[in-house]
Amino acid sequence: MSRDGTSTPTWAIELTPEHPPDRIADLAALAEGKGFDVAFASSHYFNRDPFVALSRMADATDEIRLGPGVVNPYESHPVKLAAQTATIDEVSGGRAVFGVGAGDRSSLATLGIDRERPLRRVLETFDLARDLWAGKTVTHEGTFTARDASLNLDATEIPVYVGAQGPHMLRMSAKHADGVLINASHPRDLEWAAGQVEKGLADRPTERGAFESLAFASVSVAGEEDAAREAARPPVAFIVGGAADPVLDRHDIDRDAASAVSDALERGALGEAFGRVTPAMIDAFCIAGTTDQIADRFEAALEHVDGIVVGSPLGPDLDDAIERASAALARTARD
Repeated sequence: MSRDGTSTPTWAIELTPEHPPDRIADLAALAEGKGFDVAFASSHYFNRDPFVALSRMADATDEIRLGPGVVNPYESHPVKLAAQTATIDEVSGGRAVFGVGAGDRSSLATLGIDRERPLRRVLETFDLARDLWAGKTVTHEGTFTARDASLNLDATEIPVYVGAQGPHMLRMSAKHADGVLINASHPRDLEWAAGQVEKGLADRPTERGAFESLAFASVSVAGEEDAAREAARPPVAFIVGGAADPVLDRHDIDRDAASAVSDALERGALGEAFGRVTPAMIDAFCIAGTTDQIADRFEAALEHVDGIVVGSPLGPDLDDAIERASAALARTARD
């Protein structure tokens, strides 16, 4: 149940632009037809541009909400991110959402970027974006600089969802944003995160309005469990690479094994990193299996959140995975 008192969970999907934008647009249309509420386009330097993909997704759909999931304010200036998201809102007829987070530490390291003061930078980014979307001219001096910045776009309001995993980012999200995208798949992590969210909500100003907590869960579904688990290796590697020690300890993940994955990612040795993913890592950081198996995991997740983002990799066959994920979500809703 969402924090505004409604009882219908939000179903969202992450589409990764590792395929051409037209292919991503077709998948967004399929997801819309299968009842998903939101489609996020993920942002990684080695894939296609998420905003180009989102533009095509907007053309291919009518009602589903669309946004980056998630961009970070290190690779791109926050003013630029605000303008890009407002453009998606314009071309989609007001359907944009803004998914923003601190970014993956190992990926940023590959680009020679230091992820300094992540909580403050994310908060400043969406505070600035809200002012720009409202039509204001903004000067800002903080973790980044903007002087007399404004957007040549009509004023709009766009919901902000913060990608979060650590305690401080979770609490900040609940206090200041419209929603949180919890980077977790396992009920153990989601239960812990829900506790942090509640602490943030205790300090949330009344005028902020409703808040929504979504599990941004790595999901891999197929007709055969083994195929689903094998497809889970790449996203799990990136999750492990950015996981804090307390998260690893929560699942008894060997720290040396996790460091080996992280080191390979930072060297850009993606194949090696994926190969170093262990079964225990997949169990902890991905909802992987058959339709019935992931439906059970969705039900467990909804004990702690208001909805689920069906995240990368989806499965070995993307169209089939969207069909299966939709069926699993429908079963969850019936139960």
